[in-house]
Amino acid sequence: MSVTHYICKYTPVELLEAYGGSCAILNHMPENFDRSDQVSHPNLCGFGKSLLEACMAGQVKELVLVNCCDSIRSAYDVLLEYGNLDFLFMLDMLHTTGECSRERTKRELLRLAMAYGAYKGTDFDPEKFQAAFQPQARPSEPYLSVLGARVGDELFSLMEESSPLPVRNDTCVHNRSVVGPEPGERSFEELMDWYAGALLGQIPCMRMTDVTGRKQLYNDPYLRGVIYHTVKFCDYYGFEYSELRRKLTVPLLKLESDYTIQSNGQLRTRLEAFAESIAPEQTIQKGSESMRKASTGKGFYAGIDSGSTSTDVVILDKDRNIVAQVVLPTGAGAAIGADRALAEALEQAHLRLSDLNATVATGYGRSAIERGDQSITEITCHAKGAFFLDPQVRTIIDIGGQDSKVIRIDETGSVVNFVMNDKCAAGTGRFLELMARTLELSLDEMSEKGLKWREDITISSMCTVFAESEVVSLVAENKRTADIIHGLNRAVAAKTAALCRRVGGQERYMMTGGVSKNQGVVKEIEKLLGVELKISEKAQVNGALGAALFAMEM
Repeated sequence: MSVTHYICKYTPVELLEAYGGSCAILNHMPENFDRSDQVSHPNLCGFGKSLLEACMAGQVKELVLVNCCDSIRSAYDVLLEYGNLDFLFMLDMLHTTGECSRERTKRELLRLAMAYGAYKGTDFDPEKFQAAFQPQARPSEPYLSVLGARVGDELFSLMEESSPLPVRNDTCVHNRSVVGPEPGERSFEELMDWYAGALLGQIPCMRMTDVTGRKQLYNDPYLRGVIYHTVKFCDYYGFEYSELRRKLTVPLLKLESDYTIQSNGQLRTRLEAFAESIAPEQTIQKGSESMRKASTGKGFYAGIDSGSTSTDVVILDKDRNIVAQVVLPTGAGAAIGADRALAEALEQAHLRLSDLNATVATGYGRSAIERGDQSITEITCHAKGAFFLDPQVRTIIDIGGQDSKVIRIDETGSVVNFVMNDKCAAGTGRFLELMARTLELSLDEMSEKGLKWREDITISSMCTVFAESEVVSLVAENKRTADIIHGLNRAVAAKTAALCRRVGGQERYMMTGGVSKNQGVVKEIEKLLGVELKISEKAQVNGALGAALFAMEM
């Protein structure tokens, strides 16, 4: 049986089913946009491209669209030319709920009914129309809500896997709320007039001019947290997120995706860290009692932090003393790198693997490490380690090999808020590493030379590729190496300071990670924030330290 796909909650699904249609939401996230990039504008939003990708791959043969935004209008124009669909229809609806909009919507419903009925070769069935209405009940137990722009099925599944609470999809098409008509005699045109009002009377999406009705999505006593999703190049929901940041009293996490499954790996860490912050007793210590009963070690606990550049291991004794710490290059495989680092740490402490009571893995490679009894995100582990080193710390800045993160904690050491920059190398250790290579310096040499600057040089681009071109040009202009390095340090510091402002950073500040050894970057961050950064001698192994501390609590 053919399926008619749709993308918007204002789509008259009940009308389509009354003509014998079988309807399904089109929400698939492709691996890439190879087909759509050939026929569409590069700045078309990720969902618009995924729509084109599905149609051009032959996954969709019947499609009903609503003129939600410019991206959907553009996608419709492309599909007219390249879609090869059996049925394609665009509903032209106004963005208001007044009488004029209702009349316009009624006419569009009549136009669709004529076109779809002719395509299906069927007549309108009033009983099927009535039976198609399926209003959704609001939750009656604690839950997390996904708000904002539409979220792909694959990413939503990841949200459900990561969450300790039920997750409700309240984005776009999924918060549809159309209630069926009261019994009574109506002509078809009268019924479509009523139907137009019912469609327009739903909880509004951000395309509508009056969005006050959206408050019922988050003014809910059972709501325990919000994951706010946006799509690259989509502006509609950015305004609502800014408002919710000020008004919400429950935890809020913002995610942006490009609507491909390639971005899901990067988003997993944020989702798991968010889950750990709102329900640590369910996500961090799950199964710990059975592990304590089965423990046969000799009172030693290991933490493994598997990063993109280095793998760090810390081993603690029962009194929380560090008996071994190791930092080794990760190499080609996270599991192999973790085994090497753990073996070296055990040798350093004169221990055997059987002497360990528990091991916790963290970092990007944590899921690949078989040695770990449990995996915990680097967000939570860095908070744990920093609070152990200094209980007065409230904001942690960690610049790692492939990401930068700022974490805000409370007086108990629990994560209150965090932000990450992991979409590109901008502002990370990898950025500095590549710039050092361009300048033919080691990272240690770069750190020292950057302190001897004279001229204030601005690096205008934080994109690694473009910044490298700028550095090459500055070298060709005979600019002093120290001045170029200072410009790079200031660029990294500006990126980091922006993250601090987003998270609402508070004193006291601590900096962790390998970049904390770069005094030029440290001084520029201090200058921009107007604070002193506390840097422990254990800064580089802070994540592994936090993981080891969690291992002790298992």
